[in-house]
Amino acid sequence: MALLTVERLHKQYATVHAVDDLSFNLDSGQIFALLGPNGAGKTSTVRMLIGLTQPDRGSICYQSRHGNEARISAAELGYLPEERGLYQDQKIIDVLVYMAQLRGISQRSAREAAQPWLKRFDLADRAKEKVSALSKGNQQKVQLIASLLHKPRLLVLDEPFSGLDPINQELVLGLLRELREQGITILLSAHQMALVERLADHILLLNKGRQVLAGDMDKLRRDAGISLCLTIAYHDKLADSSALKIAGVLDVAADGDDSFKLTLDHHADLNALLSALGSSHRIKRIHSEAVSLHDIYLRSVGHRDSALLAGVQ
Repeated sequence: MALLTVERLHKQYATVHAVDDLSFNLDSGQIFALLGPNGAGKTSTVRMLIGLTQPDRGSICYQSRHGNEARISAAELGYLPEERGLYQDQKIIDVLVYMAQLRGISQRSAREAAQPWLKRFDLADRAKEKVSALSKGNQQKVQLIASLLHKPRLLVLDEPFSGLDPINQELVLGLLRELREQGITILLSAHQMALVERLADHILLLNKGRQVLAGDMDKLRRDAGISLCLTIAYHDKLADSSALKIAGVLDVAADGDDSFKLTLDHHADLNALLSALGSSHRIKRIHSEAVSLHDIYLRSVGHRDSALLAGVQ
């Protein structure tokens, strides 16, 4: 069942059409990833979904506990913004309690609810320290706890992995999967494609305010027309890699002195392809893998955000 239904959404700022005729459903208990390069319309879409701004045209329908509504209530929404939203000169526990109170939770209940979360994120011993004493990663954990403390039905996360090391990224991945199992609906936007691919049930790729691709990974691969990458190494160095650009091969990229990464068309004939690849030079090693979300993203919206996709902030 759809928790949130978006139909033909439009948003324009001066001469910039930030969101252009966007429609999608966000199902209950789903992890939904909203992706795209800078300026694609992600932030504008999120701000409309949570009620910070209003669409110029189109509709947003939220299925609350009381029926269909045009906007979600503060009590049912958890929101982690990309920018830091913490009071730096206040104690961690006081900030968490205050933010929970804004969502209708009593001070006592909020303080009790915060304890297991602080313990889980290894912050229990630092609860009375000021926020400013924390690293960027630990501040991100506090902000994530603040978005969860009141048990929202919809959790909106903008760059949830920002500032987190690989261990804490795994911690957050596990947490988000648990929340999904509990029936909480999660909408996230992130630049870490490998993490999104492991996590999301449904992916919507935006560019210039419009939908480019949407669906699970299998559907994205089909619609993008690419499904497989081959890494092939030869015993002898090739003088000209253009010889590898044969039927079924969309792209060829060097992957070391003697290796190349080939992106294959969705309908490529592997038997014929392998025969052609080995016809003039002896193959030393070959490795195949499904096309990643990173590759689909680059092919669909261009290479200008490759640094961000690699996790460079």
